[in-house]
Amino acid sequence: MNHRYFIYLSYDGTAYHGWQIQPNGSSVQETLMQALSTLLRRSVEVVGAGRTDAGVHARLMVAHFDSEAPLDTLLVADKLNRLLPPDISVFRLREVLPTAHARFDATAREYKYYVTLRKNPFQRQYACRLFSAPDFRRMNEAATTLMDYTDFTSFSKLHTDVKTNNCRITHAQWTAVDDDTWVFTIRADRFLRNMVRAVVGTLLEVGRGKLTPEGFRRVIEQRDRCKAGTSVPGHALYLVDVAYPETIFL
Repeated sequence: MNHRYFIYLSYDGTAYHGWQIQPNGSSVQETLMQALSTLLRRSVEVVGAGRTDAGVHARLMVAHFDSEAPLDTLLVADKLNRLLPPDISVFRLREVLPTAHARFDATAREYKYYVTLRKNPFQRQYACRLFSAPDFRRMNEAATTLMDYTDFTSFSKLHTDVKTNNCRITHAQWTAVDDDTWVFTIRADRFLRNMVRAVVGTLLEVGRGKLTPEGFRRVIEQRDRCKAGTSVPGHALYLVDVAYPETIFL
């Protein structure tokens, strides 16, 4: 009988070309697969809840893999952490139904994007430095319009292989972390390639007065990537949550 497990992990994406296996650079997926294959002494395929781009971090990523024999989840998590490099950490394994899928069964995903208004050597790989303070109130006004739409072609990387550009966004808001740092939190059932970084880049244009909240709405309606703002850098983006129905867990 086949046993399927979800791995809950977090990683600092600085040294990786993203989650997805790349022919020319190291990826989190490949690093995790190598550790699992070493531990279980056979080739192991790992499927993630989604792809994070180069440099993007995850406080919580979920992936699934199969095992012919049942596993001691606590022991496997502990041994995996010893095999994995310091920038990847596994904190839990859960057995799921043999048909459960880390990507297709996810009901929601949440990302956070951090910006800082002050030069900080300890934040340079984890927050995006802004050289003048944008108007966060206006950015929040524009962000609420995201909930009125489902087609986000304007914020999608061009020429991707997805069948639909529709997503349902349930939360999108800027909040102050401290005097110098703000975070944008966005939650949806799914995200398109590059979408969060394009949304943040376009919201920053609103915050700098280059675009009105009404203009932001028109960007969404035009469904044209060229009309949206430039994507912000990946190093300030974090995948923070992936939600699943309880029914898939054993």
